[in-house]
Amino acid sequence: MKLLTGNSNKNLSLKISKFLKTKLVHSSIRKFSDGEIYIEIKENIRGNSIFLIQSVSSPANDNLMELLLCIDALKRSSAKNITAVIPYFGYARQDRKVAPRTSISAKLVSNLITKAGADRVVTVDLHAGQIQGFFDIPVDNLFATPIFSRHVKRNIKGKNLICVSPDVGGVERSRALARKLDIGIAIIDKRRPSPGKSQVMNVIGNVKNKTCIIIDDIIDSGGTIVNAAQALINRGANEVHVYITHGVLSGEAVEKIRKSKIKNLVITDTIDNSDKIKKAKNIEVLSICNLLGEAIKRISNSTSVSDLFK
Repeated sequence: MKLLTGNSNKNLSLKISKFLKTKLVHSSIRKFSDGEIYIEIKENIRGNSIFLIQSVSSPANDNLMELLLCIDALKRSSAKNITAVIPYFGYARQDRKVAPRTSISAKLVSNLITKAGADRVVTVDLHAGQIQGFFDIPVDNLFATPIFSRHVKRNIKGKNLICVSPDVGGVERSRALARKLDIGIAIIDKRRPSPGKSQVMNVIGNVKNKTCIIIDDIIDSGGTIVNAAQALINRGANEVHVYITHGVLSGEAVEKIRKSKIKNLVITDTIDNSDKIKKAKNIEVLSICNLLGEAIKRISNSTSVSDLFK
């Protein structure tokens, strides 16, 4: 078993390799002057099981192409099998047609990864669980909820807690965290007039004098979560803590969060945000390296991965 990393999140790859006590495969990934990506594997991997670690984060197109070319290079280097470890699965938000004559990018990207030669995919908190069905190869969709629940138990003790879903689509995720914490849930009813913008219409559930725990899979521009936090405070909540798996944090998101009513935003390192969040004191990063490392170890040893979902 060997690990290869792309350029999207080398810090996470190094943490995973340290957890597994193995070195990363020596490789060269660079660009020609016109922007074309060049991949070269600089050691023998014939007959090895390779785990390729690469998030499809910003710049999404470059990182996706890098992922595909790495898979192709591994296939042509006679790797025994290739597992694409994609901590953040980009293009997942376009998982169905929401308007006439639009593409379903999640299906297209699934096809590209399979056709490139991947034998398996490991990812974390897919935007929509049904994307697993877009693949004709095994997919392990891991969850950050157990990591978040342990953080809540350690850091938010003895308070009147309630778990809040930022929209109707996230109820299942909120219910999973609420079950682990043995608390109730509330739901925010919102409207999205255009991509990246949302308007809170109502809060379903009693949040007065409670500490609210919002959980979601992605924070992009930050508008939805900031508006949700303000709505909860307006309805009598004492504090708002937010737990998000993938911190896309595009545009002015970090500044919005820094100035918002959010007491603490916790994200994972599926996307490398080390430079973006330096000045934001209310943003904390939890590493996903142990979860992914353990999954890689179990897949390599042909043992059960399902225990990681508990």
